[in-house]
Amino acid sequence: MVAKELIEKHKFSQVRAAREIGTTQAAISQYLYSKRGTKKLHELEAAIEIRQIAEQMAQEIAANNGSSTDVLVKFCDSCRSLRSSRALCKLHRDLVAIPNSCSICPETLQASFR
Repeated sequence: MVAKELIEKHKFSQVRAAREIGTTQAAISQYLYSKRGTKKLHELEAAIEIRQIAEQMAQEIAANNGSSTDVLVKFCDSCRSLRSSRALCKLHRDLVAIPNSCSICPETLQASFR
């Protein structure tokens, strides 16, 4: 979603977007042209909180407000925020069966989804 934002709204090339977020141009091309992860991408885009984080990250990358390490830290911070707000956990549980032994989400969140 961040790559899509960079390309569509900030006019980055696929190569530049890939370099900025630490992936390959080929992976970005596959996502953009719906050859990879289409269903999951649409589900993520439907989650307002996730879309807002992707837009914010793309804006910061486009404004050149940090190094590649800063971008990685923002991705990690975003995942932590999404887990603690239940947005990512709910999406994950809607997509696949999660074993009771899952320890990714905070313990208090796990109990609310059982």
